[in-house]
Amino acid sequence: QVQLVESGGGLVQAGGSLRLSCAASRIFFSINAMAWYRQAPGEQREMVASISTGGRTNYADSVKGRFTISRDNAKNTVYLQMNNLKPEDTAVYYCNAEHAGFVANWGQGTQVTVSS
Repeated sequence: QVQLVESGGGLVQAGGSLRLSCAASRIFFSINAMAWYRQAPGEQREMVASISTGGRTNYADSVKGRFTISRDNAKNTVYLQMNNLKPEDTAVYYCNAEHAGFVANWGQGTQVTVSS
């Protein structure tokens, strides 16, 4: 069974930074492009950043220039560095495979709250 464990969320003022981490099961992590998603109350889950197994990255327009995704293949961990946070970034953040056909059961996520 695939395990995805997100951490690093918290409460931060607008303009602040947080670094999220997601530890994944080894085989799942090694074969998949990974992504960070977020879901705000009353909203659909959306992808904010992705990274291929080779390190190629993509970002949603709303976070481009502020968020940086990275992965440590030795630690089976994907990170999301979030800078210049805005109140609209408030959401529960999840990691999972980038491609829909490989998405595993969702972890518990990590709450990010940005105060204005």
